[in-house]
Amino acid sequence: MSTPQPTISIIIPVLNEEKYIKDVLFSISANARTKCIKEILVIDGGSTDQTITNAEAYGATVLKSKKGRAAQMNFGATNANGEILYFLHVDTLPPEGFDKEIIQEFKKGFEVGCFQMRFNSNSKFLKFFSWCTRINHHICRGGDQSLFITRKLFHHLDGFNESYIVYEDNEFIQRVYKLKPFKVISSAVTTSARRYEERGMIRLQYHFGMIHLKHRLGANPKDLYQYYLKHIAA
Repeated sequence: MSTPQPTISIIIPVLNEEKYIKDVLFSISANARTKCIKEILVIDGGSTDQTITNAEAYGATVLKSKKGRAAQMNFGATNANGEILYFLHVDTLPPEGFDKEIIQEFKKGFEVGCFQMRFNSNSKFLKFFSWCTRINHHICRGGDQSLFITRKLFHHLDGFNESYIVYEDNEFIQRVYKLKPFKVISSAVTTSARRYEERGMIRLQYHFGMIHLKHRLGANPKDLYQYYLKHIAA
């Protein structure tokens, strides 16, 4: 008798992403290679456009949560039924066979990991930072690379820290690295370069680096968010 395959719950936090939600859900459908995906949970933080309609039209289950990516992802994890949670940003597209690769690494004993990442841009500047995602160090991690983690380990770590309005992925992954071996899968997700194109590549990367540094030097979540509002969101 064959051993049952572990199941995957895909969790996508959204807020007014009517275009990108269609793209990512289509990509999931086109690139999945197993029957292990138990559900796709789109966690909405209060969209006023067609995000919810489009998500449901493409087969996802929409759950409404309070606004804030950490809170939305925690809510999704609380309501997920899969043995493995796969957190995916709405503007990040998974590679072909992503589900099969996650299952393979899980069977090898890895409880947590991510994919390498590339941008949908020919910029040499962004290609350098994409190359850095193959390095297995927490400083090279970020939410755009997506994240798979067993539901058991996620809850053991008490999920994302909802005090962080920004930097929530990095703070969580830093805690993961202290506890468990982290797997970086060689296949790459493709993420949108829209923020870099809108705000300037060097300028935006500099400010992201400053947020890393500020956190390293002890800045609290509120300070990081204020810096983000002043230099990135503005």
